[in-house]
Amino acid sequence: MLGNYLIGLREGLEAALVVSILVVYLQRTNRNNLIRYVRNGVLLAVAMSIAVAIALESISSELAESIEPIFAGIVSFVAVIFVTWMIFWMKSAARTMSSDLKVKLDAAQVSGGELAVAVMAFVAVLREGVETAIFYWAASQASGSAATSLFGLTLGLATAVLLGWGIYRSSASINLPKFFRTTGILLIFVAAGVLSYGIHEFQEVALLPGDGNVILNLSTLLPENSLITTLLAGIFNISAKTTLLQAVVYLGFVTTVLFFFLRPVDARPFKRDKISEPSLTPK
Repeated sequence: MLGNYLIGLREGLEAALVVSILVVYLQRTNRNNLIRYVRNGVLLAVAMSIAVAIALESISSELAESIEPIFAGIVSFVAVIFVTWMIFWMKSAARTMSSDLKVKLDAAQVSGGELAVAVMAFVAVLREGVETAIFYWAASQASGSAATSLFGLTLGLATAVLLGWGIYRSSASINLPKFFRTTGILLIFVAAGVLSYGIHEFQEVALLPGDGNVILNLSTLLPENSLITTLLAGIFNISAKTTLLQAVVYLGFVTTVLFFFLRPVDARPFKRDKISEPSLTPK
C-alpha cells in the first residue's frame, strides 16, 4: 500500500500543482473565462488515465497463461522507465515549474486561443495520469494485492489533492525541491522492485536465464501472509525468493540511479528571475 501511496502522492501532487498554477495565473491576469477550459482539459485527462488502467487490466486478463508474464514484464519495464524519467525531471523542474508553465500558457493562448489552453491542461495532467496508471498496474501485479494497492493509490491521490488545494489557497506551504527529493529516493526503491518483478516474469517464460538460480530464499522464515513479507512486497516489491539476476539488477539499479539522483547538478545558488511574477495567492 505504501508504495502505491507514494506513486499517487507524487504524481497527483505534480498534476495538482500544474492545475493550481494555471488557474491562479489566469485569475491574477483577469482571464477567468479560460478557467473552464482548464477544468475540461483536466477532466478529460483523468477519464483517459482511468481508461488506460482499465485497458491494462482487461488486456492482461484476456491473455493466455503463457503470454501474460511477457505482457506483465514489458509493462513493468515501461513503468520503471517512466518513473525514473519523472524522478529526474522533477529534480530539475521543481524550482522553475511556475514560471515555465506561465510562459507556455501565454504562448498557447496566443497561438491557439481557448482550445490551446484546454489542450495544455489536458496534456500536462494526462502525462501524470498515464504514468500513474502504468506504474500502479505494474506495482500491484508485483505486490500481488490489487485491493490494497488501489487503496494506497487512492489515498495518495487524495492527499495530493488536499495538498494542492492547500497550496492554492495559500494555507499550506511545502519545499518542493526537498519534497520531490525525498519521495524520489523512496520511489527509486519501489521502481527497483518493479524492475525485479519484470525480470522474474521474463525468467518464468525463459526469456531471461537463471530462473532456478535462487540465491535468497526466506520462504521458511517469512510466511506468505506475515507482516514482514507483506511490507517487503508492498513497499519494495521484494519476494521471499530472489534469483541471482534479480538481485544483481535490483542492487545495480538502486546504486546507479541513487548516484546520479543525489549528485549535485549545479552548486551555484539559485537566482530568481529579475522580472517579478504574480503571487500564487488568488484574490
